[in-house]
Amino acid sequence: MKLLLELQSELNRLFLFELEDGSRIESVFYRGDTLCISTQVGCALGCPFCLSGSKGLLRNLTAEEIYSQYKLLKDRLPIKRIAMSGIGEPLMNYTNVQEAFWMLKEEGLKVSFYTTGFPTEKLPMLLSLPHNGVTISVHTVREEKRKLLIPHGGSLEKLISTLKHSLKELSSSRRKKIALAYLLIKGINDTEEELLEFSRLVKELGLRAVLLYYNSTKPDFEAPSPEEYERAFLTLKAQGIKVTLSTRYRKDKLGGCGTLLVNRSL
Repeated sequence: MKLLLELQSELNRLFLFELEDGSRIESVFYRGDTLCISTQVGCALGCPFCLSGSKGLLRNLTAEEIYSQYKLLKDRLPIKRIAMSGIGEPLMNYTNVQEAFWMLKEEGLKVSFYTTGFPTEKLPMLLSLPHNGVTISVHTVREEKRKLLIPHGGSLEKLISTLKHSLKELSSSRRKKIALAYLLIKGINDTEEELLEFSRLVKELGLRAVLLYYNSTKPDFEAPSPEEYERAFLTLKAQGIKVTLSTRYRKDKLGGCGTLLVNRSL
């Protein structure tokens, strides 16, 4: 595995790696201390709004390949945190992800995860790790719409049921590290009624909410205006739940959510 290219914007630094078989993956350094790394070459979830998984899944990364994204950069960047939120679904490669997690923890790093919660049977194991945060992408609490937004992400009902059971096994301090994410897409899931449904689920589970801003990467999907995004935030906040917004790093066109590519051309 070798570093091929570095691209830089005002906010983010994107690194393109080439693997032994010629496949390419990307990592992003942001916030001055965090490296976002990939767990798969491509992604099998088929989310139609996401550029990162548009070519499907090519293969899983090995534990060493996941870890090496950090290893090849640790001497040139002040990395303190790892976010497994790049290309791929961590739970679909859980054995290798878990092994890489412990390798990264041995380096003294704080490690967090972003997941759709599928395959659902792997989620309790992920939640039980000594992680520094797990954000679960829900995007809707309606089963049919979930199938539209995350076609291969399994049953929403099963996900919620698994979450309820798993949360009972966790301490209050561990539960505070878990959040549900809602990607706001104009005309898709942005009605007040749907936002209220989401807020009720967040409150029922006793978790935090993350309201993600959509980076317009696919022509059939549109980001809300800043005013619409703020209105959605205020709607959720008014329900008495804790809500976090997308940071400017997550909105950046270079390395922001959903903008990573499979086998980027040089």
